[in-house]
Amino acid sequence: MSFATLGLSIPLLSTITRKNYTHPYPVQEQAIPAILAGKDVLGVSKTGSGKTASYALPIIERFQQRTERSERFPPALVLVPTRELAIQVAEVFTDLSEHLPQQIKASAVYGGVSINPQMKNLRHTDVLVATPGRLLDLVESKTLHLNKVEILVLDEADKMLNKDFREEMDKILAQLPVRRQTILFSATLNPDIKWLQEHLLFEPVTIEIKETEDAIDTIEQTAYHVSMERKGPFLRYLIKEQNIQQVLVFASSTRTADNIVAKLNKNGIQAAAFHGDMGQNTRIDILHQFKSGKIRVLVASDLAARGIDIVELPVVINYELPRSPKDYIHRIGRTGRAGAMGKAITLVTPEDDHHFGIIQKKMGRKVAITETDTVNLQGY
Repeated sequence: MSFATLGLSIPLLSTITRKNYTHPYPVQEQAIPAILAGKDVLGVSKTGSGKTASYALPIIERFQQRTERSERFPPALVLVPTRELAIQVAEVFTDLSEHLPQQIKASAVYGGVSINPQMKNLRHTDVLVATPGRLLDLVESKTLHLNKVEILVLDEADKMLNKDFREEMDKILAQLPVRRQTILFSATLNPDIKWLQEHLLFEPVTIEIKETEDAIDTIEQTAYHVSMERKGPFLRYLIKEQNIQQVLVFASSTRTADNIVAKLNKNGIQAAAFHGDMGQNTRIDILHQFKSGKIRVLVASDLAARGIDIVELPVVINYELPRSPKDYIHRIGRTGRAGAMGKAITLVTPEDDHHFGIIQKKMGRKVAITETDTVNLQGY
């Protein structure tokens, strides 16, 4: 199937070709026609499967017919759980509409930075991408009104319904018009999502892209036995000896991440930490540098890494094991996305052996572990 069969106009198809989108992914094949038809949609698809374009493309297409723009009444609202995802989603809308007759104005609003520039940028916004807390700040200050929203998208809806967001979500949903198109995307179909399906969606088109074993098969998994005192030098050895040019390293704490980065930079490897103790503008700048290749190694915690979405990330390294097998799958799933091959490397200390065995059992895969005692780490 090609994008030309999905009901998109020639100008948008030309943009898709220019962006090197060769063919639609399964979630796009089903979601784009349904959203174009004005249907409510529930999409269950893992992160990295093309879901952002699956709702961005039809919304852009529909807004090509709009002749008027409201001052403070955005017609489309996309709710996301993290600041980084808000920025990335807004960039997708801007990028895909860049050469169209009617360019879409997408604005991202999120906490952690001054609200004033975001307020000034809201005029004539077509698509507002927001985290719940900052959105409510803007609504309560009368800077923004939600009673003319025509399309509501909940991206990563499973995360939007946890205890951290539930009260804010209730307040936002109460502000929205009853008659609207609602689109939910989630990585999992849990009881909260089923509740949303029953209470927010009207006769929805349900799309469930089941993960197959091929999803893990696109990731080459390797592990190395290494003592605690040799772990840092061995990480630097791996990066240099394997000539890894772009890698996301997972650490268990902010302090560990900062220590890893200090040692990497001292040894001539461009690296930066990525965690919640940093200012938001700093995090945005670091992420852009990492994506552009100016930073070779990004060291992040699990929580901070939720906002990192890089389609062709070649390598991830587990410097420390996560607490749960589910988190391990989520980590390694940052590579090998959308059919591309990826590599996941795990450093295993003697204390980690039992836990790593449990992870492998839950994953249903054995990962070969290479001994490293004979590797000469002098100079690393």
